Amino acid sequence: MKSIFKTGDVKIFEKIVGPNDIAEFESGKVHDVYGTFALGRDAEWSSRLFVLEMKEDDEEGIGTFLNIKHHSPALLGETVRFTAVISKLEKNIVDCHVKAEVGSRLIATCETGQKIIKKEKLNLLFESLKSQ
Repeated sequence: MKSIFKTGDVKIFEKIVGPNDIAEFESGKVHDVYGTFALGRDAEWSSRLFVLEMKEDDEEGIGTFLNIKHHSPALLGETVRFTAVISKLEKNIVDCHVKAEVGSRLIATCETGQKIIKKEKLNLLFESLKSQ
């Protein structure tokens, strides 16, 4: 794992809310706003941008937690700006605070966690779960 970041470092990711991002379940569409599931996916992606630069070729990141608190909806076609800030960087742990905004309007605050682990170790874990 490359030690190239420190607590407080920032990554930015922007996402235009599209039809595949709206709140929808097996029972159908709820409303034409950024769904919690899609928001969580993109919050995790914004913090994974650190992991992509930190991991070695024989390593991979794996999510450990995701917390989301909505503050305001984001509508179809709006651009959501995610600001991920490293809040904890300890051994192979990369935790981030993530803020999602449309312009100056706060959409959500999130916390994400990831670990960087050797691919071989992850593959062994996944294989052991298949045999249970």
